[in-house]
Amino acid sequence: MRRAAVAVAAGAMAVSLAACGSAKESKGNDSSSSSSSKKGDNIKVGLLLPENKTARYEKFDKPLIEKKIKELTNGKAEVEYNNARQDANLQAQQVDTMITNKVDVLIVDAVDAKAIQNSVQKAVDAGIKVVAYDRLAEGPISAYTSFDNEEVGKTQGEALLKALGSKATKSSKIVMVNGSVTDPNAAQFKKGAHSVLDGKVTVAKEYDTKEWSPDNANSEMETAISAVGKDKIAGVYSANDGMAGGIITALNAAGVKVPVTGQDAELAGVQRIVAGTQYMSVFKSYPQEANVAAEMAVALAQGKSLDSIAKDKVSSTSAKDVPSVLVPVVSLTQANIKDTVIKQGYYTVADICTADYKAACDKIGLK
Repeated sequence: MRRAAVAVAAGAMAVSLAACGSAKESKGNDSSSSSSSKKGDNIKVGLLLPENKTARYEKFDKPLIEKKIKELTNGKAEVEYNNARQDANLQAQQVDTMITNKVDVLIVDAVDAKAIQNSVQKAVDAGIKVVAYDRLAEGPISAYTSFDNEEVGKTQGEALLKALGSKATKSSKIVMVNGSVTDPNAAQFKKGAHSVLDGKVTVAKEYDTKEWSPDNANSEMETAISAVGKDKIAGVYSANDGMAGGIITALNAAGVKVPVTGQDAELAGVQRIVAGTQYMSVFKSYPQEANVAAEMAVALAQGKSLDSIAKDKVSSTSAKDVPSVLVPVVSLTQANIKDTVIKQGYYTVADICTADYKAACDKIGLK
């Protein structure tokens, strides 16, 4: 698959967010270096990503972060990488290994945002700054970057209502398939979606899907079809594209065709949008998020301030006023495939319009 990493200036995006939640002061969210001396480009960065079932982490986040770190350090930085494969205990072991290997800074996308707290504390106690990536990990983190997650849910909910059109009534029944309860982002997506959908449609069945598993989502959808009735489901809120694939398989098997949402703009999801089996996905600029994480990590490792990078502050239950950057999102439908994933170099027309999808691509003018 060919794609170009698009460099987006991280400092140019300032998205306001009210800091939420109460917190104790933490020594880890200080953007200045704990060391009086500043390091040069010969730094060691640890990168820990949560899982490999979702295509984005290995295909986008990892190479984009590594590339930006190399650019920022004239190729001198060393990046140590591990994927936790959706195992929180394994990720804790990986943090221990990073500490043993004496990385200068750690970028962590937590499998379980709460379970990672002790590991974050151990890293900070060892003098290692921690950047929470994509999910707001608990513990004394020094920086955080992600997308505006409630806005993601709102975007999905609004798209589903638009797809339903005149069928968007209080008597219309939808099924909600949310993400894993161990992922704080999932709760924010869910909250954002409910803020749009509640009072407009009836949520007939709702699930929090363990490990964001497409297989689990498939089983949940099969159960919902039996419980609600295949002729009574007006639409499905799916929190991401992977689960949408499992949901659509269940819908197809039952002969049900209704609008389904998604997130992440995975290639398979984009192809389903072209084919009309999935209504939308949420397009997120992974290059921008990755670039911000890399800039934060390098600055922290070199003992520099984050003031020019992070204009916002967020708080968790364990860290207060963490320097943060939140990246905006876009609703991806058939109408703007060219202006999003193709324009930003994620995929080419050839990537999307394979033999199985060529007729569908021709029909919507994607050539």
